[in-house]
Amino acid sequence: MVAAKGFDDSRQFWDQRFASEEYVFGTTPNVFLASQSQWFKPGIRVLDVACGEGRNAVWLAQQGCEVVAIDISPVAIEKARRLAAEHGVHVAFELVDVRNWRWPPSAFDAVVSVFIQFAAPEERAQLFTGFVTTLRPNGVLVLQGYTPKQLQYKTGGPPQAEHMYTRPMLREAVAGLEIVHVREHDDVLSEGTKHVGLSALIDLVARKPD
Repeated sequence: MVAAKGFDDSRQFWDQRFASEEYVFGTTPNVFLASQSQWFKPGIRVLDVACGEGRNAVWLAQQGCEVVAIDISPVAIEKARRLAAEHGVHVAFELVDVRNWRWPPSAFDAVVSVFIQFAAPEERAQLFTGFVTTLRPNGVLVLQGYTPKQLQYKTGGPPQAEHMYTRPMLREAVAGLEIVHVREHDDVLSEGTKHVGLSALIDLVARKPD
C-alpha cells in the first residue's frame, strides 16, 4: 500500500499497481461521479486529478467535456489513452507529478477528485489549494473519498487513517467554496478488483463563488 510518507516513490508504486493488462479500477466511471452528470455540460473544461487508467476521464469526454487528465504513472497514462481510443473520445492526458502541477488560475469549470488519498495531510493541503485556485468562478469540485471507518472494511484505499477524509476536514480544505452537497455513507463498491465490497464513503460537491 501507499507509504505514510505520501508522494515519495509514488511513480514506482503506481506503475506496479497498473502493470497488469486488466483495468484494476475498471473501465466504467465512478458511480458518484456519474450521478453528478448535471455539472458536466458539453463544452465545459474539466480537470481529472490523478486519473489513473482513465475511466472517469473517458466518461467525462463522452459527456462532451473538454478534459485534461493528469497522472504520475506512465503505465496508467498509456492504458488511459488506449481506453479513450477504444471509446472514440479525445482526452488531453498529461504525465505529471501533482507536486509539480502549476494549477493554472481560473482555468477549469470543474475539478474531479475520486479517491485521491495517497497524500499525507500536509501534502493534501497543497492539493486542495490547487483545486480551489484552478476553478473558475461558479466552477465545481466533485469529490469522493474514504472516511477513517474504511480501515475497518479494508476494501480499498491506504491503511493510514490520516489519509482519509472527514466532513470537518473537507469543510476546512475547501474554505471559500460553497458546499452544495456533502454526505458520509456506507455503500458497496464494485470498481475493478481494487475497490470491491462494503466501503465507508464521503461525497462532496462544492462550488466556487461568482
